[in-house]
Amino acid sequence: MQIENAPTLTIQHSASGAGQSVVANGVWQVHALSRRGTLKGITRQLATLKDKGACDWDLSGIESLDHIGAQMFWNAWHKKRPPHLKLDPRQEDLFARIEKASSIKLARHRVSPLHWIITLGGGILNFFEHLRAFVGLIGVVVQDLGRFVRRPQTGPWREISANIYHSGFQALGITAMVGFLIGIVLSYLSSQQLRMFGGDIYLVNILGMAVIRELGPMLAAILVAGRSGSSITAQLGVMRVTEELDAMLVMGISHGYRLIMPKVIALAISMPLLVVWTDAMALIGGMVSAKIELNLSFRYFIQKLPDAVPYVNYTIGLLKGVTFGVLIALIACHFGLRIKANTESLGRGTTTSVVTAITVVILADAVYAIIFSGVGF
Repeated sequence: MQIENAPTLTIQHSASGAGQSVVANGVWQVHALSRRGTLKGITRQLATLKDKGACDWDLSGIESLDHIGAQMFWNAWHKKRPPHLKLDPRQEDLFARIEKASSIKLARHRVSPLHWIITLGGGILNFFEHLRAFVGLIGVVVQDLGRFVRRPQTGPWREISANIYHSGFQALGITAMVGFLIGIVLSYLSSQQLRMFGGDIYLVNILGMAVIRELGPMLAAILVAGRSGSSITAQLGVMRVTEELDAMLVMGISHGYRLIMPKVIALAISMPLLVVWTDAMALIGGMVSAKIELNLSFRYFIQKLPDAVPYVNYTIGLLKGVTFGVLIALIACHFGLRIKANTESLGRGTTTSVVTAITVVILADAVYAIIFSGVGF
């Protein structure tokens, strides 16, 4: 069915017989061109023209023409007027503007041969700027902790309690599930290898040391960094976007005392408890897998575990939990306070916060491994 005032092209041989004649009619505006099949049909017709510049073009029959329609003709003409062109006087100004815009030459962007040095230098300066701000944040938290210790009755107890609930209690489900599954996987893979050498009883040693000393704290820290760390950064970022942080300063409320310190204390308390919880779930998963694969009873597993894993390893795991919790909270707050008042910065800052927190947690774990390399074996 023919749509009224639809854009059409009529192609025929010119009167002189030297080429083709193209006559345009209808409404050449974006709302007409966007109708289903219209643009595709016009493009197909233009593709049949052998030499578009040598054709006779008659656009005087067009009822209305906007920039989109004019640009289609301009592109078909290879960005220059054809010698045989008939226009309506109202169309002259539109094509004149397009012709003028096409003649503008943009300056070439020259890349310096030392661009990589400039980029590297900028990255190093940015790193040290972040480091300086992070050290300053640590100083603010230490001062606020001193104030809190001197006058605990005026401390932000409600904020600390709320953060423990959100960062600790609400993370029990995900840490339990991941810990249980990791315990099953680790026990299953270890049992496959130990069975080849008849060392089934050493599964308790491998699983206990791996989970309590390394995997438990690391799993809990990575999950908290992705879950609670991103939440803290986003919360502070939204407060920056909505100007709540500025309002707090106007009212004389310290950001560090009411926002940052409660989060640091809450994660320092929650993380060791989450480490204990994750360790327990991973060991339960390992016991289930050991029972299925090696037929090791639960009683044997529980009796053998204290002898297989020295108590100091449990202490190291709890120390890691406290350290990781403090680092995650500080990094999340650091990037949250640096977010600018726009949504793009909010998304970029939250992503950077999570990646940085996980990276720093892995580096801190490596430092612990070096410091306590001779302890607990």
